[in-house]
Amino acid sequence: MKNYLRDILSYYASGLLIISCLSAGLLVLSPNIARAQTPEQSICEGSNGTWTGGKCVSASKRTIGGTLKALSNGLIFLVGAISVIMVIIGGLRYTLSGGDQAGINSAKNTIIYSLVGVVVSFVSYAIVNFVITTFKIV
Repeated sequence: MKNYLRDILSYYASGLLIISCLSAGLLVLSPNIARAQTPEQSICEGSNGTWTGGKCVSASKRTIGGTLKALSNGLIFLVGAISVIMVIIGGLRYTLSGGDQAGINSAKNTIIYSLVGVVVSFVSYAIVNFVITTFKIV
């Protein structure tokens, strides 16, 4: 009976993990289709510029602060996505450990380390934004 329940949980957990990964991948890789663009925005993006704050910023006028801010925004998104996946994996490992103490400890460590990674990434994001705004790098 115990093996039967474990097999059922394993089957549904693996399906849930696959669906979660596919959903996250589609969200990350899908283009922003619903966004409407004005003709000015289209011209700006067509000329290799970036439309920010109602004006076109050409690639040659981008600042170090703007680049750092864009880089930190991309990295915080990536770390957040990876940490959510790792929390799900840790939860599945915890559920499927079958009472094995080593498996339970390993799953707890996975969850704890992924949450610590999220905290560290938020703190680094805050530090980058603080430095950019304090020293007016943007």
